[in-house]
Amino acid sequence: MNSHQEKISLISEMIAFAVIDGELHDREYDFLLLISEELEIEKETFLELFNKRNENVIIKDEFNRIIHFYRLALLMHCDGVLHKREKIAIHEMGITMGLNPFAMKRILKLMEDSPKQMIAPEKLICAFQEQLN
Repeated sequence: MNSHQEKISLISEMIAFAVIDGELHDREYDFLLLISEELEIEKETFLELFNKRNENVIIKDEFNRIIHFYRLALLMHCDGVLHKREKIAIHEMGITMGLNPFAMKRILKLMEDSPKQMIAPEKLICAFQEQLN
């Protein structure tokens, strides 16, 4: 992730995704705050993003698009409830990012089957690389 604007765009997109089911759960907020800290976004800036919509910046690097998709998937599972709107939105966002739909479907299934809704980084990358062969 290069620019501060890209980081702001990513967390803004995640905030919009978190409230797609109509509410922001405490666990979702905590996860978003953790990601914003990881991206070195000031807390004041993070809080402002809840009140305004930023223009999304396209992530050029495929690896970072995959990581962002996984963050969105973790966020989707964060509150313990999978909403139909979340499933539709994550697929649309992944397609918009240019990710392979079969790899996305596989990742979401692996996460759903996992006791903690997490998968190893190797499996994440492997799922997308398999589709290239």
